[in-house]
Amino acid sequence: MSVFRRMRDITVATFNDALEQSQDPVRMIDQFLSATRRDIAEAEKLQQQYAIHTRQMKLQMEQALAMLNKREEQALLAVKAGEDHVAKLALQEKLLYEEKAQQYTELWEQSRESLQELEYQLEELRTEYQTVYSKRQYYVARMETLNLQRQMNDRAGTYGGRNIPRMFDRLENKVADIEAETYSLRELRRSEAGYTGGHTTKGSILDQELARLKQKLNDGRKE
Repeated sequence: MSVFRRMRDITVATFNDALEQSQDPVRMIDQFLSATRRDIAEAEKLQQQYAIHTRQMKLQMEQALAMLNKREEQALLAVKAGEDHVAKLALQEKLLYEEKAQQYTELWEQSRESLQELEYQLEELRTEYQTVYSKRQYYVARMETLNLQRQMNDRAGTYGGRNIPRMFDRLENKVADIEAETYSLRELRRSEAGYTGGHTTKGSILDQELARLKQKLNDGRKE
C-alpha cells in the first residue's frame, strides 16, 4: 500500500470519527469535500509530474537502445572491413549503451507502474468525491427535516395542553362577576328612583286629602 493510500485511509477514518461526534453532519461533509478537492488537485499535479518523468525515462531508454543498435552495426561493419580495433571500440561503447538502456528501462517501468497506481488512486478520489457530493443534498434534506421537527416540538408546549376548559371556567366566573356587579348597580339605581317617586306621589295625595278636609270645614261653617 502506498504512502498516499495510507494517508487517505487515515483522513477517512478521522472524518468518520468526527462525523459521529458532530452535531452538524452537513458541515462535516462540506469539510470532507473541501479536503478531498485539495487531495485531487495535489494528485493531479503529481500525476502530471510523474507523466513527464515517465516520458523522460522512456526517451532515455529509447535513445540508449538506438545508440546500442548503432554501435552494433558499426562494429559489424568494422569487422567486415578488417578493422578489429575500430570494432572493439564500437563494441565497448555498445556495452555502455546496453547498461544505460537497462538502467533506464528499469526506471521507466518503475515510473510507469507508479503512474498507473497514481491514476487509479486519482480515479478513486474522484469517485469518492462524487459519491459524497451526491449524498450531501440528501443529508441536507434530513437535517432540515430534523430542524423543523425540533421547532415543532418546541412549539408543541405552547399549542397544546393549556387546559382550555379551566381557562373558560375562569372566564365564565369573571364575566359572571361583572354581570352581577352591573345588575346590582342597576337594581340599586332603580330602587332609589322608585323610592323618590313613591314619596312624591304619596305627598301629593296627602296634600290633596288635606285640602279636601279644609274645604269641607269651610263649607260646614258657611252653613
